[in-house]
Order: sequence, then C-alpha cells, then structure tokens
Amino acid sequence: MRLGVLDVGSNTVHLVVVDAHRGGHPTPMSSSKVALRLSERLTEDGRLHPDVTDDLIAAVSEFSGIAHSSGCGEMMAFATSAVRDADNSDEVLRRVHDETGVELSVLGGVDEARLTFLAVRRWYGWSAGRIMNFDIGGGSLELCNGVDEDPDLAHSLQLGAGRLTRDWLQTDPPGKRRVAALRDWLDAELSEPAKQLRKAGAPDLCVGTSKTFRTLARLTGAAPSSAGPRVTRTLTASGLRQLIAFISRMTAADRAELEGVSADRSPQLVAGALVAEASMRALSVDQLQICPWALREGLILRRLDTEMGGELLVGAR
Repeated sequence: MRLGVLDVGSNTVHLVVVDAHRGGHPTPMSSSKVALRLSERLTEDGRLHPDVTDDLIAAVSEFSGIAHSSGCGEMMAFATSAVRDADNSDEVLRRVHDETGVELSVLGGVDEARLTFLAVRRWYGWSAGRIMNFDIGGGSLELCNGVDEDPDLAHSLQLGAGRLTRDWLQTDPPGKRRVAALRDWLDAELSEPAKQLRKAGAPDLCVGTSKTFRTLARLTGAAPSSAGPRVTRTLTASGLRQLIAFISRMTAADRAELEGVSADRSPQLVAGALVAEASMRALSVDQLQICPWALREGLILRRLDTEMGGELLVGAR
C-alpha cells in the first residue's frame, strides 16, 4: 500500500510518501515540504490572514498533485495546532477544500499526543517499559506517560516554539531579562501538568520527538541525520543549559549558520530550547533519547492497524 501523509503543521507543510503494510515497517519513498510558519503568522485577533491561507492552499494543491503522481492509493491530510487554534479555522478549512479538493482533518491536541506516543512505543517496543514522551511543535507541547500503546496520561499545552517566539521573544537576539521571565513563566505553566504526569508513574525511558528535539540534540553533539535513524541520539539537561546560554546571545541569522539549523527554524530555536529545558526540569529528567518517529508515523501505524478505508477519523476537534 502506498500512502501519502500531508501534515499541515505550525511550522511546515510536509508531505511524506510511504510504502507500508500492516505489521511492517513504513518505508519512506519521498518527502516534500515548505516552511509557512503558520503559528507565527496569526493576526492580533487570532486569525490566519487571507494571504497566509493563499500560501497554505498553494502548498496543499502542489503536494496533493505530488501524492497523486507518486501513485498513492490514499492521502491522509491533517492539520495541527496553528489551524486548530485559529479563530477562522472553519473558514480556512472550507477554502482549502473548495480550492484543492483536499479535506484536512484537524487533530485535537490530545489526539496528536496519543498518536505520537503510539509511534514511540512501536519504535522502542515493550521492553522499554513505561515511557514518558516530550514533543515540541510550533504551536503546542505534548507530554505523555504510559506503559501501553495508548498512554495513561496525555497533555497538550499551548507552549509551542513558534507561539512563544511570537508572544515572548520578539527582539533579536532576545534580551536576558526576557529569557529569564519566560523561564519563570514556563515553570509556573508546567507545574500542575508535571505533577499529574509524575503521579502516573516513574518512567523507565524518557523520549523526545520531532524536529525541535532533533535539532537540540544535534547542537549538543548527537550524530547528524546522515548517520541514519537507528543511531542512538540523546539530549542531556546539562548540555541543553549550556546550549541556551550560547544561542540566546545570537541573532536568528547567526543561529541559521549552525550545523543542523535551517533558516526557517532558527528564529524559534531559543524558545524551543527553553520549553525543552523547562519540561525536563519540571519532570526531573536528566536525559532524553531522541526517537526518529513521531506524529506522521503514528497516523500511518493507526491507519494500518484499523485497515479502514476512506476518511481518517481522529476524534473531536
């Protein structure tokens, strides 16, 4: 079965074409993406501007054509935090459907967390024991804790790197006082969710997923992506603190020159690092393993498990 997965995220619109079958390892065949940074392009009243929607429609139309020409028997198209939280979300979704024929399913934050956790569990297997997973996107932070494929507890918090950059770190580079204020605020925001996650049980393995954690791990010495997905990569709390002291004094342009940092992600890097640091501190985690699978793989695995045709059902918005 050849599947297309179209991910309209808070930072990028990303199409992955995979060959997959139930019980097998999804094999990526091609990947196409464009950086739209939707989470940073909301108007003051919380709407996606028509020009931003135009960019989204153009990307969805192009990638839908690629999926078709690649021989995909099905394309699963979904949107996450930026579209989910926009005040004109219904209007945007309607325009996308009317102008491209693609119906975007909007994932709820907890759905997003649980599907990512499924991918992590499948990657590490049952021998990993209880897993605590951390996932930082452009619009939200997902935290899960569990021993099964469905976590015992899942949180989705509006603490994404793009959102916090827009709301807290407008100057370039951000000032020391602003960084300190954001650290304090994050500690307060994470206090109660962290308490609940700790009560669910002490983890045997702590994991970080998605691009922000991969980038932070690379900047603190982990192997590059060219080494392949099965190389063990870790991010330590001490390494992260040293990295923040370094990158918070740099401009976004200078950060974009660092190995593994793209120009479209560099403005969000400080906020992403601060969220990672605060989350690890709140949960008393000294080290994370970096998992190469995340939300997209979780969707593919769930689709293969259910063997349902047609539209993907992901729960309430």
